[in-house]
Amino acid sequence: MSHADPSLSPLMALLGQAERERDEAVAQAQRAEAQLAAAQGQGEQLLAYRHDYEARFRERFSRQGAIDTFQTYQGFMGRLSLAVNQQQGAVANAARRAEAARQVVREHELRVASVRKLIERRLAELRIAADRRDQKQTDEFASRAAWNRLAAQQAAPSV
Repeated sequence: MSHADPSLSPLMALLGQAERERDEAVAQAQRAEAQLAAAQGQGEQLLAYRHDYEARFRERFSRQGAIDTFQTYQGFMGRLSLAVNQQQGAVANAARRAEAARQVVREHELRVASVRKLIERRLAELRIAADRRDQKQTDEFASRAAWNRLAAQQAAPSV
């Protein structure tokens, strides 16, 4: 979209700024998505660990039946459940941040597209104006040529 017309300079600067802001929003959205994926991965690991721990203790209870083992199990499961719940909260927060970042990207993409559309319209206006100037010059040249021929015919002696 590079054009020599100085009237486009402010629009080109605006486009550059809008693209930089959009690019930063995209980078921030990517970071938020990575944080979300990490939080989800941690949550899945905690759930898998809890499931594995429950399975091991169920097996141990069936073999030992000891009350102290059960109390240890209950205490640890309480802490593990708390950790799982906290991680689920972290996942929910990360999901909200990722969605907010995606919305910011959409807004910046819309702004970039709007500025580009404005530049395209301005370029089209400039092309139309240039075409009109060219047509006017062509018409004036043709008119002068016709007048010159007419004047030459009138000035020439009739034979």
